[in-house]
Parts: sequence; C-alpha cells; structure tokens
Amino acid sequence: MTQPLVVRPITTDEHLALVTDRSGSFLQTPAWGSVKSDWSHESLGWFDGADLVGAGLVLFRTVPRSRRSLAYLPEGPVIDWSHYSTADITSPLLEHLKGRKVFSVKMGPPVEAHRWRAGTLKAGIADPEARRLSDLAPDASSTTADSVVAGLRAQGWKRQTSGAGFGDFQPRYVFQVPLAGRTTDEIFSGFNQLWRRNVRKAQKSGVEVAVGDAADLPDFHALYVETAQRDGFTPRPLSYFERMWDAMRPEGGDDRLRLYLARHEGRLLAGTTWVKVGTHVWYSYGASSNEGREFRPSNAVQWRMIEDAHAAGADVYDLRGISDTLDPEDPLFGLIQFKVGTGGEAVEYVGEWDYPLNRLMHKAFTYYMERR
Repeated sequence: MTQPLVVRPITTDEHLALVTDRSGSFLQTPAWGSVKSDWSHESLGWFDGADLVGAGLVLFRTVPRSRRSLAYLPEGPVIDWSHYSTADITSPLLEHLKGRKVFSVKMGPPVEAHRWRAGTLKAGIADPEARRLSDLAPDASSTTADSVVAGLRAQGWKRQTSGAGFGDFQPRYVFQVPLAGRTTDEIFSGFNQLWRRNVRKAQKSGVEVAVGDAADLPDFHALYVETAQRDGFTPRPLSYFERMWDAMRPEGGDDRLRLYLARHEGRLLAGTTWVKVGTHVWYSYGASSNEGREFRPSNAVQWRMIEDAHAAGADVYDLRGISDTLDPEDPLFGLIQFKVGTGGEAVEYVGEWDYPLNRLMHKAFTYYMERR
C-alpha cells in the first residue's frame, strides 16, 4: 500500500461480488441489511488506490429523539486483515462514520484467533480440570489475530464480553466441520459413535428430510416457537423469516438460503435454515418438536445439510455459536456436546469491539441497555 486506504459507499453489486469472492459472512451481504428492517444500512468499500480491496455492510440504528446513530458491522468488514494494519482499516471507517452522525461503532473483525480440533475437545471434555476452552492448548493460533487485537486496543477500541448495547451480538466461539478435501464417507466416519447411530436410526425409522419453500415457513415457525418455549428464549416473529426469504433468495436463490424439513410419517419434527456465501455454509436457525425425538430428526436434518453443502462445493459447514464452557454442569455445555459429535472444530474469533465517537452518549446508552 503506497497511500492510505479510502472508505466510501459502493454499489450493491460491487459489495456482493467482493463478499462472495472472499466467502465472507452472510451477515455482511447486502441482503442482510434488508432483513434487519429496524436498522438502516449502507454498503461501504475500502479502496487501495483504484482497487476495491474490502467491503462492509454497516447497520445504523438511530436513537429515539436524537439524530445520532449506532453503527454496527456484524462479522465485518470483509478485508484481508493480515495485509493491512488495523489502523489502516479502521481509521478511514471511523472518519466516514463521523460524517454520518454516529456516536458509537461496533464491529466484529472476521479474524480467527484459535482453533481446537475434535480430539483436543474430546480430551478436554473428559478432563475434570478443564472448565473452559482457554484451559486447552489450541491446535492452531493466529499471529494476525494478535496484531489485530493489539491494534484495536492501541486505538481505543474495547472488546465486549456480553451483548450490552446491541441486540445483534454475534458469537465469539463457533463450531465448524471442515469439508474441503474430504469425501462424505470420510466426514460421516468422523462423527462419533452416537452421531452415526442416531443418523442411521433416523434413516431406519423412516425420517424423511426435504427442502421446503416459502409456503412451509409458517409450519417451520410454529415448530421454532415450540422450541423457544422449551429452551427458554424469545422467538423471532414469522415476519422475520419471511423477510429473510424475500431478501436473501433474490440475491442468491436456492444456493443462498434454504429451508430443510424433517418429517416422520408426514409429521414435521425438525426444521433448519441453511445459508451459503462462496464456499461457506451456515446452519443458522433450528427447530425441533417435543414429540418424536426418539426418531432423531435433528441428526438427520444436519447430516442432509452437510451432504448438500459438500455437493455444493462448500469448504466449511458452520454450526454457528457455542459457549466456551467445558463444564457439564453449565447449562450451555449441551451446545458443544451436541456439536462436537460431528467431529468438527471449535473456533475462536477476535470478538466484537466498540469504539465511542461520542463518549458521553456511548456511556449513557450502554448504561441504559444494561439495565432495561
């Protein structure tokens, strides 16, 4: 780089092309801005001279009775964080957002910090002394992550450890199944014995997994509400999933967003949504019935999505968020326990960071959100 990077608005086509080419997060696609209807949004580009080298979806939420906004880049921006310094990337972003009357910025650089493979995770779960992923030596670590974290701290960014201040807080830890260079037989063999048994049981029991369409969204949503009541979380409305369908399908069709439904003798028992960008596939939302669990529909639908992701040329199947706990007594332990059975890997990213452009407003808003 011979001159400072420049940040300026770009077209939707430019934005989508770069994010797709880099297999960036689906939360950074232009369509995601339309899904988040309670936010306004803007597509920004990072230019090195005449070359577009990065892109970011920025979501804006205006504070009531104020002209000031929060700005949020979920899992973005999409740029080579190893090639440019943190200040080179963030300084022109902050300068641009000042002109948009932003009082606080949140972003989640998609930079991997650590990775733990299946064998390491299984050993850690069996070790009574290990209580968190940080208690285990990672199988891979990134010097880029170290540089990014140091650079953000030097600039005054603060890493958040909770969702305070933003309702769209993204997981710092995720679970991924590597697909590149593996056959489906090899992937299935990598499952633990319980997972293999459950998939086979679903098949022998007659569980059928099919790809649904928009007309199936109400049935999926009813199952999702049932799941929310059982697991104690607040469900999103049906309109949210309808917006996902209406915004994301035109952007990438069946390849971008799919709805999978697992049925037994015609009865809907489980459902999931798939999202694909480039060579990365995500399992984004899931639902399961209180009935028919003995037929293992959740294992069946996950295996079908993994098979389809492999057939679509994906390198990674991403099961999204996990907690960092390895403690069987922790209510969140079940997340990693279920997902580790796929033989995949736990990944830690550098997390989400806040930068106050107006410290008084940032502090007041954070205080309000923590106590609402």
